[in-house]
Amino acid sequence: MNITTSQKLFEKANQFIPGGVNSPVRAFRAVGGTPIFIKSAKGPYIFDEDDNRYIELINSWGPMILGHANELIEKAVADAIQHSFSFGAPTRREVEMAERIVGMVPSVEKVRMVNSGTEATMSAIRVARGFTGRDKIIKFAGCYHGHGDSFLIAAGSGAVTHGTPDSPGVPEGVAKDTLTAPFNDLEAVQKLVDANSGQVATIIIEPVVGNMGCVLPEPGFLEGLRSLCDKEGIILIFDEVMTGFRLSKGGAQERFSVMPDMTTLGKIIGGGMPVGAYGGREDIMNYVSPAGPVYQAGTLSGNPIAMAAGLAMLDYLNDHQEVYLNLDQAGVKLAQGFRSSMEKLGLKYTINQIGSMYTLFFTEEPVKDFPAARSCNMELYGRYFHAMLERGVYLGASQYESMFLSTALEESHLDHIIQANEDSLRAIME
Repeated sequence: MNITTSQKLFEKANQFIPGGVNSPVRAFRAVGGTPIFIKSAKGPYIFDEDDNRYIELINSWGPMILGHANELIEKAVADAIQHSFSFGAPTRREVEMAERIVGMVPSVEKVRMVNSGTEATMSAIRVARGFTGRDKIIKFAGCYHGHGDSFLIAAGSGAVTHGTPDSPGVPEGVAKDTLTAPFNDLEAVQKLVDANSGQVATIIIEPVVGNMGCVLPEPGFLEGLRSLCDKEGIILIFDEVMTGFRLSKGGAQERFSVMPDMTTLGKIIGGGMPVGAYGGREDIMNYVSPAGPVYQAGTLSGNPIAMAAGLAMLDYLNDHQEVYLNLDQAGVKLAQGFRSSMEKLGLKYTINQIGSMYTLFFTEEPVKDFPAARSCNMELYGRYFHAMLERGVYLGASQYESMFLSTALEESHLDHIIQANEDSLRAIME
């Protein structure tokens, strides 16, 4: 049996990198086998180190909404890079980016640039704590907000039970201030707030979850959180690192017409470059140093290359809002094609889809929260993942990941994916 270049690279990577990867899901532990090492990408395709080509449906976990190596973004980066890579000082593009975000995201009146989604969420909860003078936060099981200590916490057994760390290295002292509720369970949130009256600074949520697969909010859930936060003086944070500028030009908050107090952003605002941001109401954001007492800083924040790429992306999306209609239509076509195949083959399944985000779950039960997502047939997903790879379609290497579509997908690509899905299902059921 021939050893692939990816297998050789993974063996070497394990000598120098923990687990052989720089982010855990890349290791293929959830699906088995050796991770594929990517050499290049263009449009809807990625190419591995053995020159295999795949239509891909992760798009760097969301930011490549216009497809890979888009000429508009490439030109913006090429123009910016001539003037050096970083200054550690203010630039015109930072101002333009802030103005663009404020103009596109309904709830944001001021915004601070950072370098990643994790940095954005860590900073947002610090500001919320500083603004309210409270310490506790409420998060939701299955929502992922980066690897900050406060977010790596498991749910407690009851409304007054504190969380416990999910990861060694997270102090118990941090865990005691993190409360976890089930997604889509407004009553559970109310019980947590009541049991910790006057102590909760913020509720942070992915308005559409992308990290236990794509999971949508039930009707009234986001609205209920907004009302509860208003009543209790709690800062509501929407983590729109995945959904921002993807579900609409104003993100999930525009799509669902529910306004948070603060929003965290990433992915698309860098056009694929490393970047993040957090913003919100002016009175809250004025608590951030040097305007206010809450300290947060970063040498590479507002990096000129990332700002150039992000501005090109946001300007295009702002000027071509038909993108969202086209992505919605592609998402619906894909979901309908998958449903047709699953029903034809008599398989148990659930498909969650909104716009250009979707997940095929191997379960017949509705997936509305983390326990439902965890009940899916993970072993079957692993076989399905590899069957799709063999047919030239690259998916997320975990049942717990949302897929992301791009405008580079044409009708012929969607038809290929739908047929590959049916052929893969037949193959794994034999």
